[in-house]
Amino acid sequence: MAPLFMSPHFNIHLLLLAALAPLVGAILVGLWGTALGGNVLGRRASHCLAILGVFVSFVLSAWTLWVVSTTGQRYEETLYSWMQIGSLNMEVGFLIDGLSSLMMCVVTFVSLMVHIYTMGYMEEDEGYNRFFAYISLFTFAMLMLVMSNNLLQLFFGWEGVGLVSYLLIGFWFNKPSAVFANMKAFLVNRVGDFGFILGIGLIVAYTGSLNYTEIFAKSTELTALVLPGTHWSLLSVVCICLFVGAMGKSAQFPLHVWLPDSMEGPTPISALIHAATMVTAGIFMVSRMSPYFELSDTALNLVLVVGAITALFMGFLGIIQNDIKRVVAYSTLSQLGYMTVALGVSAYPIAIFHLMTHAFFKALLFLAAGSVIMGVHHNQDIRYMGGLKKYMPITWITSLMGSLALIGTPFFSGFYSKDSIIEAVFASDLPGSGFAKWAVMMGVFVTAFYSFRMYFLVFHGQERYHLLPHTEGDAHAHAEAHGDSHKPHESPWVVTLPLVLLAIPSVFIGYMSIQGVLYSDLLSGAITVISDHHPVMHELASEFESPLAMAMAAFTSLPFALALLGVLSAYYCYMVNPRVPQWFSQKLSFVVDVLEHKYYMDWFNEQVLARLTRWVGRFLWREGDQRVIDGYLVNGSWRAMAYASSRIKPLQTGYLYHYALVMIVGVFLLMTWFVWIKA
Repeated sequence: MAPLFMSPHFNIHLLLLAALAPLVGAILVGLWGTALGGNVLGRRASHCLAILGVFVSFVLSAWTLWVVSTTGQRYEETLYSWMQIGSLNMEVGFLIDGLSSLMMCVVTFVSLMVHIYTMGYMEEDEGYNRFFAYISLFTFAMLMLVMSNNLLQLFFGWEGVGLVSYLLIGFWFNKPSAVFANMKAFLVNRVGDFGFILGIGLIVAYTGSLNYTEIFAKSTELTALVLPGTHWSLLSVVCICLFVGAMGKSAQFPLHVWLPDSMEGPTPISALIHAATMVTAGIFMVSRMSPYFELSDTALNLVLVVGAITALFMGFLGIIQNDIKRVVAYSTLSQLGYMTVALGVSAYPIAIFHLMTHAFFKALLFLAAGSVIMGVHHNQDIRYMGGLKKYMPITWITSLMGSLALIGTPFFSGFYSKDSIIEAVFASDLPGSGFAKWAVMMGVFVTAFYSFRMYFLVFHGQERYHLLPHTEGDAHAHAEAHGDSHKPHESPWVVTLPLVLLAIPSVFIGYMSIQGVLYSDLLSGAITVISDHHPVMHELASEFESPLAMAMAAFTSLPFALALLGVLSAYYCYMVNPRVPQWFSQKLSFVVDVLEHKYYMDWFNEQVLARLTRWVGRFLWREGDQRVIDGYLVNGSWRAMAYASSRIKPLQTGYLYHYALVMIVGVFLLMTWFVWIKA
């Protein structure tokens, strides 16, 4: 297929290098840096190769974004034709526009920071080289997903990030909890992927193509069709199936249950999964498929309501978490809900904008959490921290910046994207927007409360690291936690440098890029918004003056008041009067019990769905496999033949006159039959 537009600035070899450089690093380190290839490469060579591959990819991604943003060029070309079935072409190709180039930059920059950070965090781990191979492969899979120009390649990247996340969540495969967590992530994502592949199948069936340009050109034709045998709009069914895939990958309720358990993996991969890869794939996919979603208000309402539920109710769970990584994990779930809400009100550019800002401050918060864990000798319970500000000044200040960005403090990056989502919801007139308005406003207070609950308990107040209880067999860890020579300490530079580099965009990127991302032509060619039916972006553009004016006006807004109230409430409850949370726990014990059991979703999945599935499986095995297949088809066939042969065998006497008699009788029957037919 010929390119739609070939810019003289684009070079296909450089684009290939941007996508394949992390893969080369992953292959070299995975083969010759591990026991598989004889450990030819040492640790230094392994991390240098992996980091070099991602660094090259980041530089080329930044160059690509610069070309797109300054020249407005768009590049699409098929690179390789894998298979042709009739008129259906299965190809590998690149589509480079504002959306893909922005995602390339976000993915590679965050991945580069995680690679550098890993040198310090995984220094003593036996699987050091293997971990670098995995995270480089993760980066490659995500790049193939965002650079694709067709659904086949998108699905390849989609499944690639799912596979590598399985390997990384279960990286410490000797831990039963890690094995359970990676299997849980794998199975839940298979549920979402089933819906996703159904949506792709319907698109192929009715458009005859997998290429974005070709399927989008036929989007209006699909609006007139219904799903055979029903009265359902075909386009709505397609969009809902695609969104089921996004629900699994981007951890939307009720397919969110795998994401908190992914904390069983090492902290660097938690940052990579939650910030730039895996969970952002669903948000990107829905934005890319906006020409379809824009034509189905039914699908948009579903997206809006599911996102609102996730944004609010996953935030509630963050309040009662004591594991520092799980607090940040539930904040990821809540913020993914905000992005999905933006998708539901047709504010796709705002969803991508929040994806970008969130990637920086969420990676910062996760890596800062890992730095804290290192500083307190691998304790993750925030109840046994406190007063770490004086021991870990760099981790403290960068964590504060990340928390301020997360709660939407004016002038910080999270403010510009989060407040834009709230404004978009209030400008929408979809039926589901009433609930969404309430959910996103309540979510502001909840986010501020659990974020600064964690911040105050970790960095301020009385030092409690020496109070950490221990179990038998953990005497060494107990001695480390209690000994005077094992007080908290700041992390090495390979850990703190990524924190500083991520803190900079967490503060400034929103102010610098809001106009370019939301109110310019950067995403206009990549995302479709029908302003006549969904005028949200048009209304926000008409009201926007400048980043400075937006931030100054926010100080008198309700979201700012709610965020401030959340911070003050957390300060009072955990710094001034710690008896207040205890009082609430006693008076609202039922609510606390529901939250601690995560709305009993895990219980339902394990005790109801899993048991039902097991029963169905055993029934099919017993009745279908053993009785029907083995009993009737396999064993039944030879038994029938044996029975038939036992009855026919006496007829084979060996006497010639018996055979002659049979022949005569046969001829007589045939003649009688033909005479009867003619009569």
